[in-house]
Parts: sequence; structure tokens; C-alpha cells
Amino acid sequence: MPWFKEQDAISNTESAKKSNPSHQQPSRQKQLPRRKVVQTLNPSKQPWHRRQSLWLVGVGGSIIALGGIAVSIEQSLPKTSELFTVVREGTLTIKAADGTILQQTGPATREQLKLAEIPKPLIQAFIASEDRRFYQHNGIDYQGIARATVSNLRSANVVEGGSTITQQLARMLFLSQERTLWRKLKEIRLAQKIEANLTKEQILERYLNLVYLGEGAYGVADAAWVYFSKSVDRLTLPEMALIAGLAPAPSRYSPAINLAAAQQRRNLVLQRMREDRVLTSETATDAIATPINLNPSAPKRLQVTAPYFTTYIQKELPKYVAPEVIAAGGLIVETTLNPKWQNAAETAVKNTVTNNGRWQNFEQAALVAINPRNGEIRALVGGKDFGKNQFNRATQAQRQPGSTFKGFVYTAAIATGLSPYKSYQDAPFIVEGYEPQNYSREFRGWLTMRDALTSSINTVAVKVMMDVGFEPVINLARQMGIKSELKPMYSLALGSSEVNLLELTSAYGTLATQGIHVEPYGIRRVLNRSGEVLYSTTPQPKRVLDPGSAAISTWMLQNVVQSGTGRPASLNRPVAGKTGTSDESRDLWFVGYIPQLVAGVWLGNDNNEPTWGNSGTAAATWRQFMTVAVEDMPVEDFPERPSLSGRKGSIKAQPIKPKQISSGRLPRSRRDLLKSNADFNNNRPRRRYRRYQQEVVTAEPTRRSRRRRDERPAATSQRSNNAPRQSPPSPQSQERLRERLRNLRQSSTLQSQEPPTQTSRQSTAGSYVVPTKE
Repeated sequence: MPWFKEQDAISNTESAKKSNPSHQQPSRQKQLPRRKVVQTLNPSKQPWHRRQSLWLVGVGGSIIALGGIAVSIEQSLPKTSELFTVVREGTLTIKAADGTILQQTGPATREQLKLAEIPKPLIQAFIASEDRRFYQHNGIDYQGIARATVSNLRSANVVEGGSTITQQLARMLFLSQERTLWRKLKEIRLAQKIEANLTKEQILERYLNLVYLGEGAYGVADAAWVYFSKSVDRLTLPEMALIAGLAPAPSRYSPAINLAAAQQRRNLVLQRMREDRVLTSETATDAIATPINLNPSAPKRLQVTAPYFTTYIQKELPKYVAPEVIAAGGLIVETTLNPKWQNAAETAVKNTVTNNGRWQNFEQAALVAINPRNGEIRALVGGKDFGKNQFNRATQAQRQPGSTFKGFVYTAAIATGLSPYKSYQDAPFIVEGYEPQNYSREFRGWLTMRDALTSSINTVAVKVMMDVGFEPVINLARQMGIKSELKPMYSLALGSSEVNLLELTSAYGTLATQGIHVEPYGIRRVLNRSGEVLYSTTPQPKRVLDPGSAAISTWMLQNVVQSGTGRPASLNRPVAGKTGTSDESRDLWFVGYIPQLVAGVWLGNDNNEPTWGNSGTAAATWRQFMTVAVEDMPVEDFPERPSLSGRKGSIKAQPIKPKQISSGRLPRSRRDLLKSNADFNNNRPRRRYRRYQQEVVTAEPTRRSRRRRDERPAATSQRSNNAPRQSPPSPQSQERLRERLRNLRQSSTLQSQEPPTQTSRQSTAGSYVVPTKE
């Protein structure tokens, strides 16, 4: 190649010089190739247009590379709308209905203060410590960087940082703490965007509420509580300077870890405040001479209100928000909880377990309150002590509801068109091997459905369900809100299928709203840290029962509270509800409602051990809670009971046709009681009343003078099958007849069958009488 030939020529020439010293000057022709080689290897001798091209390529490539970096940084930054956030990543804040914080997890700030609520000396202390030219720069303080570099070199240590308050805020909200050039470039650009979109006051307010100040404190309000157990407006100047001095290195300058380092840092902040002329020399000197007096407290963000409820909310949250969004954090969950009612519910549960649990042998209690009109859970207590046991007995425990399930049986019967005055005989019987027994093991003869529900008679409840059918009862209970499995068996009428307190309470709320059911919920909205709504609950009311049947059922359940097993739940307003006791009193229930609120109470033991109590204690617990809940609530009446004449059912009955049914046989000691009961039922007023009940549920009767019937002798008063039917008496006559029946019952020997009442111990809520067990 030519280049190698030129090199060979040069080498040969120099060899010739060495071998022949007389030839000092080479020939012109031999030197020409050497000049060409030198010109070829020296870039500075290249043509101008070639050098310009190389320079343009280098500069252009650099510009393109820098532009790509800038584009990448810009794309990685949050949207402008997100710059207004006041919440860190990785946090979860659960709020009550009034906005108070129930629970926080992650690096959350318990108290968000407005800038006007923060003392001015505290603001000045942070500016003197962290960013002395805060009001002069636009996010990046180049003078501050130079000054910090000089200070650090002089002291041979890091005594001053170059990051501005705006840069620190950008790092808190959007960036990690990794020490890389890429993160620093993003921080600088993000600080500039923040300065362009937020005012200095907004930046300061966010920074002072989010800055980590050690010992689990985020923000100046938390720090004031953690170190001095006081609010920021009560801090002294030395205390403010100490808190401001924690920002650069909270673990290094924490007075709880290194008191000497904390004092030294505090004094440095005071000196800078004096240099910045926000303090006089005398004031700064006095503050420096003040000793540090700590009064530490646990961070408020670690405090949890209504822990059973907040735990329930955290379990419900994944149903509405994607897991990756929850993992990223920064969420605010707005709930339905009423803090005042929640406190009343917790107090009622605690008082009941403390004052009655020991002598009635139960250790746990639960309470749920729901607004039946929109489904909002207003109070929820899952046990007496969350710290010892986190199992939620309101939402997780599946227990037998006992007689509280009768509310669905009788409601289904009314919905099929049966009259509340239809009579059934309370007597021992066996159906396909199943023998229902009353709690008292006593029988009262013929009873109307209303009276049987009031006294919670088990045999009648089973007979009513046999007339209605398994499927109508189960379907109605499901539509009203029961989610648990309901098994079609005769014991279903007495509450043998397990349910939880939340669904049982919600189902009774359907009666409070005249047949409209709304699914219960505890989450109103979920917001991200930018304030955008990720989820919002919209109640979906659904009619599952006709208003007339709901009104009649409520009328019957009102009688339970007025004169039945639910008397301890009475208030100075209309109340309807039902008690319940499972086998061997293992579960004690009461679910009651007014038009605006429905609440349920359960008492029992986690190990399913029998109690010695009765459902009256649950009703009294319900009353203690409701007394507080209705303080500012107007009195509302339930709808009037509709006319029973000509009623038609809204659902179709599917009567059960058992293969075998027979009368049960009682022990000899109880036959006398049954006999005395039968003698009582043979009195004339009772026969007339029972005959009227039979007439109400038969075809439309013909008119006949009641006077002629009353004049008949008692022996001939029994109507023959072919005799014309009489018209039913007026409602006034009916009520008088029922009043006579009550008086006769009270004066009869059946009174001896009622077990004595017991008086509970004195509680902080006042004394109450525990009624007869069901």
C-alpha cells in the first residue's frame, strides 16, 4: 500500500544517513514523501470544512444526548395536578364520617396544620436551618450550594446542605432517598416545577406538615407531641429551634438518642436566626442558655380509634381498589363511622361485659348500628378488647341467631297473606322426628301469631313456617340481607342456621324502611394523594317486601318491646325488635330498630360455652347505646298498621307436607300444667276469641247479629260446620276482647309458670331489670 511504501522510504533514507555521514542533506525528491505523510497525520492541517463537520457532529450529538436526558426526566416526573398533594407515598389514612382520623399506616402525618396555625418563630427557625434564601430563589439556590460547599470544606464535615426546602419537598413526595445523579437531576427539575405552580406559602405549609423529624414524627405537630407532649402553639423558642434542627439528620440530632448533639444543633439554629436578624442577641443568648426538658409521648399516628371497624375497612378495601394502587399507598379512605356513636357502642359493650359477664358467664359482646335508609355502618364493635383478641365477632363470627330468626318466619307468613291474628295451638308435637320445645318447657294453648311472637313461643314458630314453607322463608331472608347459608329444616324457624351480627342487623333494617333493603357498607369514598376519587359508594335501594307486610311485621315487633321479651329495650319513642337465645343460652341476641337506625347486639363466649344469662341483657345493652344515639334525633313514628280486611299476599306460600306428625308426650309432672292450661282455654271469652281468629282467616263471612250469638248458652255456643258464618267484630271490640284475655291470663294459674325476673348489678349506665328468658 502507498502508506507502507512511504514508511519504507523514510526508513531507508535514515539508514543511509547513518551509514554515510557525508550526505548531510537528502535530495529534494526523497524529502517530498515525508512532507506528505506529516500533512496526512496532523488533523490541524486538515481543510477547514472538514474540521467544522467534526465539530458540528460532536456538538449535535451532545445536544441530542442532553435532550434525550431532559425528555426522560420530564416524562418521569408527576403530572402538574399531582404537585398539589399533601400526602406521602406508602401511607393509608382512614377517616370517620366527620373527617377525624381513625387510623394511619406508613409515613403519615396525623395533624395537617394550616400555615397560619404554625407559630412564626418556628417557620423562621426552619428557614434559618434549611434554606436561608428561601424567598429569593426559584427552587434551586446556587449561592446556597456554593456557601454550603465552603462551610463543609472549612469544617471538614457536612454542616450545611445545599438542598432547598423546595427540593426537600420534592424528594419527600415523589422521589426516593437514593444518592444518584439521576435522582438529583429529577429533584432539581421537580423543584422548579413546584416553584412554578405553588406559592412560597403553599410550599412551606406542605413541607412543615410532611418533614420527618425523628422518633416516628412526621410534621411539626407530631414532633411537638412526640418530644414535648404539647401542641405547636405552646412550644417555647428553644423547643422550636430544637425541632427545626432535627430536619437534616433526625436520628443523629434526636434528643432522645444524643442530647448533646441535639443541644449543639439547636444552638446553631439559634445563632443563624440571630445572623438573619429574626432574633436579637439577648433573645438568642437566653434561648441558648435554656436546658432541654423533654416530655416524650408516643406518636399520635400510632393511635387507632375503633380498631375493629378500621380492620374491617382494610379487609373491604381490596374489593374496590386494585392491589397495586393499595401497595403504592397515599390513599385516604372516608368511612361512614359516627365517632360519638362508636364511643357509645364501645362503652355499652364494656359495661355489659364488666357488670354482667361474670355472673352471667359470658366474656364477649358485639354491637353493630346501621342507617337502614342508606346502608351506612354508623358504629361497629367486634369485642371487648381488640388489644387482646382481634377476632371481629360482628363480621366474622357465625353464630345461631335463635329466636331473632323468627322475625323472618313471621314476616314471610304475613307476606303470604296470613293475618297476625291467626291462631295456633302451643302444645307439644313431633314432626318427622323433630320436637320443638319452648324455652320454659311450658305450653300456653291457643295463641295468635302476634302473641306467639311477643312471647317467643317456639312451637308456634315451627307451625307457622310449616304453613309458609321453607323456600319462601329462606328466599325472603336472603332478599332482606342474610348472606349465610340457610338450611331447609324445621329447626330453621328457631334459628339453627348460623349468621353473623352485621347481616342480621342489616336484614332487620329492611323492616325499618318498609321493605326496602340497602346493602350495608363502611366506605364512602377512596381518594388518592392528589385528591382524585378512586371509588365512591352509591347506595342501591331495592324493594324486597311490600310496604303493608313490613308495616304489620313492625307492628308485631313493637309489641315484643312493649310487652314481651324485649321490654328492656324500651325508649321514649316507638321501638320494634326481637330477642334471641340459642340452645343452652350460648348466644344472647337483640336486634331492634327505630325508623332512622337499626342496631344489633350479641353476647356470648368464643368457645361456645353456655351462658347463664338471657336475651334481656342484650336488649338492655341495646338501650344503653341507643339512649346516646337518639339524643339529637327527632322522634319518628312507624307507619300505621294497614287494614287486615281483604289483604292479599305478595308472595306465594309453599306449605310443608310432613310425612309424619304427632302430638308429643310430656312427663307426668308437666301434664297437670297442660291440663290447667286446657281448662283455662275452655272459658267462654277465650273460645269466642279463638272462633273469631278462625273466621278472620277463612272466606268472607256473612253478616249476623253478634248479640244473638252472645246470648246463646255456653254449651251450645259451638257453631256447627253448616251454620252461617258471622261477620268479625269491629277493631274496637277486638281490642276489648284481647284486653279481657290478658286479664284472664294474669289471674289464671298460668302465672305460676312464669319464672321470676332477676335484677342486674348496678352499672355505670344505670340499673335495669333482666326479663324472663325466652
